[in-house]
Amino acid sequence: MIPMADNHYDSLETRNPSLRESEEFAVLHGVVAHAMTAPGWARHLAGIDPKSVTSRAALAKLPVLRKSDLVALQKESPPFGGFNVTPPGKAKRLLMSPGPIFEPEGLGVDGWGTARVCFAAGFRPGDIVHNSFAYHLTPGGFMLESGAQKHGCAVIPGGVGNTEQQLEAIAHYKPSGYIGTPDFLKILLDTAQKTGKDASSFKRGLVSGAALPGSLRDELRGRGVAVVQCYATAELGVVAYESDAGEGLIVNESVILEIVRPGTGDPVAAGEVGEIVVTSFNPDYPMIRLATGDLSALLPGVSPCGRTNLRIKGWMGRADQTAKIKGMFVHPKQVAEIGLRHPELLRLRLVVGRAAEQDTMSLLAECATLDAALAEVVAATLQSVTKLKGAVTLVAPGALPNDGKVIADERPIG
Repeated sequence: MIPMADNHYDSLETRNPSLRESEEFAVLHGVVAHAMTAPGWARHLAGIDPKSVTSRAALAKLPVLRKSDLVALQKESPPFGGFNVTPPGKAKRLLMSPGPIFEPEGLGVDGWGTARVCFAAGFRPGDIVHNSFAYHLTPGGFMLESGAQKHGCAVIPGGVGNTEQQLEAIAHYKPSGYIGTPDFLKILLDTAQKTGKDASSFKRGLVSGAALPGSLRDELRGRGVAVVQCYATAELGVVAYESDAGEGLIVNESVILEIVRPGTGDPVAAGEVGEIVVTSFNPDYPMIRLATGDLSALLPGVSPCGRTNLRIKGWMGRADQTAKIKGMFVHPKQVAEIGLRHPELLRLRLVVGRAAEQDTMSLLAECATLDAALAEVVAATLQSVTKLKGAVTLVAPGALPNDGKVIADERPIG
Protein backbone atom coordinates (compact mmCIF):
# COMPACT_ATOMS: atom_id res chain seq x y z
CA MET A 1 0.00 0.00 0.00
CA ILE A 2 1.32 3.44 -0.93
CA PRO A 3 -0.04 5.91 1.66
CA MET A 4 -1.31 9.35 0.73
CA ALA A 5 0.91 12.23 1.84
CA ASP A 6 -1.68 13.55 4.29
CA ASN A 7 -1.65 10.22 6.13
CA HIS A 8 1.63 11.14 7.79
CA TYR A 9 2.66 13.92 10.11
CA ASP A 10 5.93 14.63 8.25
CA SER A 11 8.55 13.02 6.02
CA LEU A 12 10.53 11.73 9.01
CA GLU A 13 7.97 8.96 9.46
CA THR A 14 8.58 7.46 6.02
CA ARG A 15 12.38 7.67 5.85
CA ASN A 16 14.35 4.70 4.65
CA PRO A 17 15.26 2.86 7.90
CA SER A 18 18.98 2.99 7.14
CA LEU A 19 18.76 6.73 6.53
CA ARG A 20 16.97 7.18 9.85
CA GLU A 21 19.71 5.26 11.66
CA SER A 22 22.49 7.28 10.05
CA GLU A 23 20.77 10.61 10.71
CA GLU A 24 19.95 9.81 14.33
CA PHE A 25 23.41 8.54 15.20
CA ALA A 26 25.05 11.43 13.38
CA VAL A 27 23.61 13.75 16.05
CA LEU A 28 23.48 11.39 19.04
CA HIS A 29 27.05 12.09 20.17
CA GLY A 30 26.06 15.76 20.44
CA VAL A 31 23.01 14.79 22.52
CA VAL A 32 25.24 12.79 24.88
CA ALA A 33 27.76 15.63 25.14
CA HIS A 34 24.92 18.07 25.89
CA ALA A 35 23.52 15.74 28.56
CA MET A 36 26.93 15.45 30.22
CA THR A 37 26.91 19.18 30.97
CA ALA A 38 24.44 18.21 33.74
CA PRO A 39 26.18 16.88 36.89
CA GLY A 40 24.00 13.76 37.13
CA TRP A 41 24.85 12.66 33.61
CA ALA A 42 28.50 13.61 34.08
CA ARG A 43 28.63 11.20 37.04
CA HIS A 44 26.59 8.47 35.38
CA LEU A 45 28.56 8.56 32.13
CA ALA A 46 31.97 9.26 33.66
CA GLY A 47 34.77 8.10 31.37
CA ILE A 48 32.56 8.04 28.26
CA ASP A 49 33.73 9.94 25.18
CA PRO A 50 30.54 11.31 23.58
CA LYS A 51 32.22 11.35 20.17
CA SER A 52 32.41 7.55 20.28
CA VAL A 53 28.62 7.12 20.45
CA THR A 54 27.94 6.87 16.74
CA SER A 55 26.15 3.51 16.38
CA ARG A 56 23.75 1.17 18.15
CA ALA A 57 26.67 -1.01 19.18
CA ALA A 58 28.40 2.00 20.76
CA LEU A 59 25.17 3.12 22.45
CA ALA A 60 24.73 -0.38 23.91
CA LYS A 61 28.05 0.00 25.75
CA LEU A 62 26.73 2.93 27.81
CA PRO A 63 25.29 2.14 31.26
CA VAL A 64 21.52 2.12 31.64
CA LEU A 65 19.78 4.45 34.06
CA ARG A 66 16.94 2.61 35.75
CA LYS A 67 13.72 4.52 36.19
CA SER A 68 13.24 2.65 39.47
CA ASP A 69 16.43 4.34 40.78
CA LEU A 70 15.26 7.88 40.06
CA VAL A 71 13.38 8.22 43.36
CA ALA A 72 16.54 7.68 45.42
CA LEU A 73 18.73 9.72 43.06
CA GLN A 74 16.34 12.67 43.21
CA LYS A 75 16.31 12.53 47.00
CA GLU A 76 20.11 12.58 47.04
CA SER A 77 20.31 15.47 44.57
CA PRO A 78 17.00 17.33 44.34
CA PRO A 79 15.02 18.13 42.40
CA PHE A 80 15.95 15.95 39.38
CA GLY A 81 19.00 13.98 40.47
CA GLY A 82 21.22 16.32 38.46
CA PHE A 83 19.93 14.94 35.14
CA ASN A 84 18.34 18.20 34.00
CA VAL A 85 20.30 20.49 31.70
CA THR A 86 17.84 23.39 32.06
CA PRO A 87 17.66 24.84 35.62
CA PRO A 88 14.33 24.30 37.42
CA GLY A 89 13.59 28.02 37.48
CA LYS A 90 13.70 28.16 33.69
CA ALA A 91 11.30 25.27 33.11
CA LYS A 92 7.73 25.74 31.94
CA ARG A 93 6.25 23.45 34.61
CA LEU A 94 7.60 21.44 37.54
CA LEU A 95 5.70 18.17 37.81
CA MET A 96 5.44 15.11 40.04
CA SER A 97 4.47 11.56 39.16
CA PRO A 98 3.65 8.68 41.53
CA GLY A 99 6.73 7.28 43.21
CA PRO A 100 7.25 10.17 43.70
CA ILE A 101 9.35 11.02 40.66
CA PHE A 102 9.78 14.66 39.70
CA GLU A 103 10.01 15.95 36.12
CA PRO A 104 10.47 19.33 34.44
CA GLU A 105 8.62 20.45 31.34
CA GLY A 106 10.85 22.52 29.09
CA LEU A 107 9.86 25.59 27.09
CA GLY A 108 10.39 23.90 23.72
CA VAL A 109 7.56 23.15 21.31
CA ASP A 110 6.17 19.61 21.57
CA GLY A 111 8.93 18.48 23.94
CA TRP A 112 7.03 15.26 24.70
CA GLY A 113 6.62 14.34 21.02
CA THR A 114 2.83 14.10 21.31
CA ALA A 115 1.85 16.01 18.15
CA ARG A 116 2.82 13.02 16.00
CA VAL A 117 0.69 10.57 17.97
CA CYS A 118 -2.31 12.93 18.04
CA PHE A 119 -2.06 13.18 14.25
CA ALA A 120 -1.94 9.39 13.96
CA ALA A 121 -5.05 9.22 16.17
CA GLY A 122 -6.91 11.34 13.63
CA PHE A 123 -7.10 14.67 15.45
CA ARG A 124 -7.26 17.61 13.03
CA PRO A 125 -7.70 21.41 13.17
CA GLY A 126 -11.10 22.41 14.50
CA ASP A 127 -11.69 19.18 16.40
CA ILE A 128 -12.86 19.35 20.01
CA VAL A 129 -11.01 16.85 22.20
CA HIS A 130 -11.93 15.81 25.75
CA ASN A 131 -8.80 15.11 27.83
CA SER A 132 -9.39 13.02 30.94
CA PHE A 133 -5.76 12.65 31.99
CA ALA A 134 -4.85 14.32 35.28
CA TYR A 135 -3.74 17.94 35.37
CA HIS A 136 -2.93 18.01 39.09
CA LEU A 137 0.88 17.82 39.50
CA THR A 138 1.24 14.89 37.09
CA PRO A 139 2.24 15.54 33.46
CA GLY A 140 -0.30 13.36 31.65
CA GLY A 141 -2.92 16.04 31.03
CA PHE A 142 -0.44 18.64 29.82
CA MET A 143 1.51 16.09 27.79
CA LEU A 144 -1.34 15.01 25.53
CA GLU A 145 -3.04 18.40 25.53
CA SER A 146 0.06 19.96 23.95
CA GLY A 147 -0.07 17.50 21.05
CA ALA A 148 -3.76 18.12 20.37
CA GLN A 149 -3.34 21.89 20.54
CA LYS A 150 -0.38 21.70 18.14
CA HIS A 151 -2.95 20.53 15.55
CA GLY A 152 -5.38 23.34 16.27
CA CYS A 153 -7.75 21.30 18.42
CA ALA A 154 -9.76 22.80 21.26
CA VAL A 155 -9.25 20.78 24.46
CA ILE A 156 -11.70 20.22 27.32
CA PRO A 157 -9.49 19.75 30.44
CA GLY A 158 -11.65 17.08 32.03
CA GLY A 159 -8.99 15.59 34.31
CA VAL A 160 -9.88 12.60 36.46
CA GLY A 161 -13.02 11.86 38.46
CA ASN A 162 -16.23 13.92 38.60
CA THR A 163 -17.80 11.69 35.97
CA GLU A 164 -21.20 13.41 36.06
CA GLN A 165 -19.65 16.86 35.66
CA GLN A 166 -17.48 15.65 32.79
CA LEU A 167 -20.53 14.25 31.05
CA GLU A 168 -22.25 17.63 31.35
CA ALA A 169 -19.32 19.21 29.50
CA ILE A 170 -19.28 16.42 26.92
CA ALA A 171 -23.01 16.71 26.21
CA HIS A 172 -22.67 20.48 25.85
CA TYR A 173 -19.45 20.76 23.78
CA LYS A 174 -19.88 17.49 21.83
CA PRO A 175 -16.20 16.58 21.44
CA SER A 176 -15.34 14.17 18.63
CA GLY A 177 -12.07 13.09 20.26
CA TYR A 178 -11.19 11.48 23.58
CA ILE A 179 -7.82 11.36 25.36
CA GLY A 180 -7.35 9.32 28.53
CA THR A 181 -7.33 5.77 29.82
CA PRO A 182 -9.52 3.22 28.01
CA ASP A 183 -11.09 2.26 31.32
CA PHE A 184 -12.40 5.77 31.94
CA LEU A 185 -13.77 6.06 28.42
CA LYS A 186 -15.87 2.97 29.11
CA ILE A 187 -16.98 4.49 32.44
CA LEU A 188 -18.06 7.68 30.67
CA LEU A 189 -20.02 5.76 28.03
CA ASP A 190 -21.61 3.44 30.60
CA THR A 191 -22.58 6.31 32.89
CA ALA A 192 -23.97 8.32 29.97
CA GLN A 193 -26.14 5.37 29.00
CA LYS A 194 -27.42 4.94 32.57
CA THR A 195 -28.13 8.63 33.15
CA GLY A 196 -29.42 9.57 29.73
CA LYS A 197 -26.54 11.95 29.01
CA ASP A 198 -25.36 12.33 25.41
CA ALA A 199 -21.81 11.11 24.79
CA SER A 200 -22.45 9.99 21.21
CA SER A 201 -20.19 12.71 19.76
CA PHE A 202 -17.05 10.66 20.48
CA LYS A 203 -15.66 9.15 17.27
CA ARG A 204 -11.91 8.79 17.93
CA GLY A 205 -9.89 8.05 21.03
CA LEU A 206 -6.22 8.17 21.97
CA VAL A 207 -5.72 6.02 25.05
CA SER A 208 -2.81 5.20 27.33
CA GLY A 209 -1.98 4.52 30.96
CA ALA A 210 -3.88 1.21 31.22
CA ALA A 211 -4.27 -2.07 29.39
CA LEU A 212 -6.30 -2.14 26.18
CA PRO A 213 -7.32 -5.78 25.71
CA GLY A 214 -8.93 -6.72 22.42
CA SER A 215 -12.31 -7.21 24.08
CA LEU A 216 -12.39 -3.63 25.33
CA ARG A 217 -11.17 -2.22 22.00
CA ASP A 218 -13.93 -4.14 20.22
CA GLU A 219 -16.56 -2.94 22.68
CA LEU A 220 -15.54 0.69 22.25
CA ARG A 221 -15.52 0.30 18.46
CA GLY A 222 -18.99 -1.23 18.65
CA ARG A 223 -20.13 1.87 20.52
CA GLY A 224 -18.82 4.16 17.80
CA VAL A 225 -15.38 5.08 19.14
CA ALA A 226 -12.28 3.93 17.22
CA VAL A 227 -9.33 4.01 19.63
CA VAL A 228 -5.59 3.76 19.17
CA GLN A 229 -3.09 3.58 22.02
CA CYS A 230 0.31 5.02 22.79
CA TYR A 231 3.08 4.10 25.19
CA ALA A 232 4.47 7.10 27.05
CA THR A 233 6.36 8.00 30.21
CA ALA A 234 6.75 11.31 32.03
CA GLU A 235 10.53 11.32 31.47
CA LEU A 236 10.44 10.42 27.77
CA GLY A 237 7.12 11.59 26.40
CA VAL A 238 5.54 9.35 23.77
CA VAL A 239 7.83 6.41 23.06
CA ALA A 240 5.63 4.51 20.60
CA TYR A 241 2.13 4.75 19.18
CA GLU A 242 -0.46 2.90 17.11
CA SER A 243 -1.68 3.93 13.70
CA ASP A 244 -4.91 2.86 12.04
CA ALA A 245 -3.06 -0.18 10.69
CA GLY A 246 -3.25 -1.60 14.21
CA GLU A 247 -0.14 -3.76 13.85
CA GLY A 248 2.10 -2.97 16.78
CA LEU A 249 3.27 0.36 18.18
CA ILE A 250 5.54 2.51 16.00
CA VAL A 251 8.56 4.07 17.70
CA ASN A 252 8.39 7.86 17.90
CA GLU A 253 10.86 9.89 15.82
CA SER A 254 12.04 11.77 18.94
CA VAL A 255 13.62 8.73 20.64
CA ILE A 256 15.90 5.76 20.04
CA LEU A 257 14.51 2.49 21.41
CA GLU A 258 16.35 -0.68 22.41
CA ILE A 259 15.08 -3.98 23.83
CA VAL A 260 17.53 -5.41 26.37
CA ARG A 261 17.73 -8.41 28.61
CA PRO A 262 16.09 -7.50 31.95
CA GLY A 263 18.61 -6.61 34.62
CA THR A 264 21.28 -5.82 32.02
CA GLY A 265 21.90 -3.31 29.26
CA ASP A 266 22.53 -5.98 26.63
CA PRO A 267 20.27 -5.86 23.54
CA VAL A 268 18.35 -9.06 22.83
CA ALA A 269 17.78 -10.71 19.46
CA ALA A 270 14.97 -9.27 17.33
CA GLY A 271 11.63 -10.69 18.43
CA GLU A 272 12.86 -11.72 21.89
CA VAL A 273 10.99 -10.24 24.84
CA GLY A 274 13.07 -7.85 26.92
CA GLU A 275 13.06 -4.54 28.74
CA ILE A 276 12.39 -1.30 26.89
CA VAL A 277 15.36 1.10 27.08
CA VAL A 278 14.98 4.55 25.54
CA THR A 279 17.26 7.45 24.66
CA SER A 280 15.54 10.79 24.09
CA PHE A 281 16.59 13.96 22.28
CA ASN A 282 14.94 16.33 24.81
CA PRO A 283 17.39 19.27 25.22
CA ASP A 284 16.04 20.28 28.64
CA TYR A 285 15.82 16.85 30.28
CA PRO A 286 17.66 14.32 28.10
CA MET A 287 17.51 10.64 28.90
CA ILE A 288 20.35 8.36 27.83
CA ARG A 289 19.38 4.67 27.94
CA LEU A 290 16.58 5.00 30.47
CA ALA A 291 15.48 1.48 31.47
CA THR A 292 11.70 1.80 31.80
CA GLY A 293 11.00 -1.50 33.56
CA ASP A 294 8.44 -2.40 30.86
CA LEU A 295 8.68 -5.49 28.69
CA SER A 296 8.09 -5.71 24.95
CA ALA A 297 9.57 -7.15 21.76
CA LEU A 298 10.38 -5.83 18.30
CA LEU A 299 8.14 -6.75 15.39
CA PRO A 300 9.72 -7.55 12.00
CA GLY A 301 9.22 -5.33 8.99
CA VAL A 302 7.42 -1.99 8.77
CA SER A 303 3.84 -0.95 9.38
CA PRO A 304 1.29 -1.28 6.54
CA CYS A 305 0.48 2.40 7.14
CA GLY A 306 3.80 3.35 5.53
CA ARG A 307 5.61 4.53 8.67
CA THR A 308 9.04 2.90 8.62
CA ASN A 309 10.38 3.19 12.17
CA LEU A 310 10.80 0.17 14.42
CA ARG A 311 7.67 -1.37 15.89
CA ILE A 312 7.11 -3.03 19.24
CA LYS A 313 4.39 -5.49 20.19
CA GLY A 314 3.15 -3.21 22.93
CA TRP A 315 3.27 -3.55 26.70
CA MET A 316 3.99 -7.16 27.71
CA GLY A 317 4.47 -6.86 31.46
CA ARG A 318 7.05 -5.51 33.87
CA ALA A 319 10.73 -6.34 34.05
CA ASP A 320 10.49 -5.63 37.75
CA GLN A 321 7.46 -6.07 40.00
CA THR A 322 6.18 -2.53 39.64
CA ALA A 323 2.67 -2.52 38.15
CA LYS A 324 0.65 0.18 36.45
CA ILE A 325 -2.89 -0.03 37.81
CA LYS A 326 -5.59 2.30 36.49
CA GLY A 327 -2.84 4.52 35.14
CA MET A 328 -0.91 4.69 38.45
CA PHE A 329 2.36 2.94 39.20
CA VAL A 330 2.39 0.78 42.32
CA HIS A 331 5.85 -0.20 43.59
CA PRO A 332 6.90 -3.14 45.78
CA LYS A 333 8.20 -0.66 48.34
CA GLN A 334 4.64 0.64 48.77
CA VAL A 335 3.49 -2.86 49.65
CA ALA A 336 6.35 -3.00 52.15
CA GLU A 337 5.18 0.31 53.62
CA ILE A 338 1.79 -1.28 54.40
CA GLY A 339 3.60 -4.04 56.29
CA LEU A 340 5.58 -1.47 58.28
CA ARG A 341 2.38 0.29 59.31
CA HIS A 342 0.79 -3.02 60.37
CA PRO A 343 3.49 -5.17 62.04
CA GLU A 344 0.92 -7.84 62.86
CA LEU A 345 0.90 -8.73 59.15
CA LEU A 346 3.43 -11.26 57.85
CA ARG A 347 3.97 -11.94 54.13
CA LEU A 348 2.07 -9.67 51.70
CA ARG A 349 1.12 -10.10 48.05
CA LEU A 350 -0.72 -7.58 45.88
CA VAL A 351 -2.65 -9.37 43.12
CA VAL A 352 -3.58 -7.30 40.06
CA GLY A 353 -6.36 -8.50 37.75
CA ARG A 354 -9.13 -7.45 35.38
CA ALA A 355 -12.88 -7.58 35.90
CA ALA A 356 -15.64 -5.95 33.83
CA GLU A 357 -12.91 -4.32 31.67
CA GLN A 358 -11.43 -2.57 34.73
CA ASP A 359 -8.15 -3.06 36.58
CA THR A 360 -8.59 -4.61 40.03
CA MET A 361 -6.21 -5.15 42.91
CA SER A 362 -6.43 -7.26 46.03
CA LEU A 363 -3.96 -7.42 48.90
CA LEU A 364 -3.46 -10.87 50.41
CA ALA A 365 -1.90 -10.63 53.86
CA GLU A 366 -0.79 -13.42 56.17
CA CYS A 367 -1.91 -12.79 59.73
CA ALA A 368 -2.30 -14.92 62.84
CA THR A 369 -5.65 -13.26 63.53
CA LEU A 370 -8.21 -13.29 60.70
CA ASP A 371 -10.02 -10.19 61.93
CA ALA A 372 -12.49 -8.49 59.56
CA ALA A 373 -12.05 -5.16 61.35
CA LEU A 374 -8.29 -5.33 60.81
CA ALA A 375 -8.87 -6.05 57.11
CA GLU A 376 -10.88 -2.84 56.84
CA VAL A 377 -8.11 -0.84 58.53
CA VAL A 378 -5.50 -2.36 56.21
CA ALA A 379 -7.70 -1.52 53.19
CA ALA A 380 -7.69 2.13 54.27
CA THR A 381 -3.89 2.01 54.53
CA LEU A 382 -3.69 0.40 51.09
CA GLN A 383 -5.66 3.29 49.60
CA SER A 384 -3.62 5.87 51.51
CA VAL A 385 -0.30 4.47 50.32
CA THR A 386 -1.17 3.65 46.68
CA LYS A 387 -3.96 6.21 46.07
CA LEU A 388 -6.04 3.33 44.73
CA LYS A 389 -8.87 1.29 46.25
CA GLY A 390 -8.37 -2.43 46.66
CA ALA A 391 -9.76 -5.40 48.55
CA VAL A 392 -7.87 -6.91 51.49
CA THR A 393 -8.02 -10.59 52.40
CA LEU A 394 -6.31 -11.93 55.52
CA VAL A 395 -4.99 -15.47 55.19
CA ALA A 396 -3.33 -17.88 57.59
CA PRO A 397 0.46 -17.77 58.08
CA GLY A 398 2.22 -19.84 55.40
CA ALA A 399 -0.70 -19.62 52.97
CA LEU A 400 1.16 -17.47 50.42
CA PRO A 401 3.88 -18.94 48.19
CA ASN A 402 7.44 -18.40 49.41
CA ASP A 403 8.66 -17.11 46.03
CA GLY A 404 9.62 -13.53 46.84
CA LYS A 405 6.84 -12.09 44.69
CA VAL A 406 5.30 -8.96 46.20
CA ILE A 407 3.15 -7.85 43.25
CA ALA A 408 1.53 -10.53 41.09
CA ASP A 409 0.18 -9.05 37.86
CA GLU A 410 -2.37 -11.59 36.62
CA ARG A 411 -3.99 -9.43 33.93
CA PRO A 412 -4.24 -11.06 30.50
CA ILE A 413 -1.84 -9.69 27.86
CA GLY A 414 -3.29 -8.70 24.52
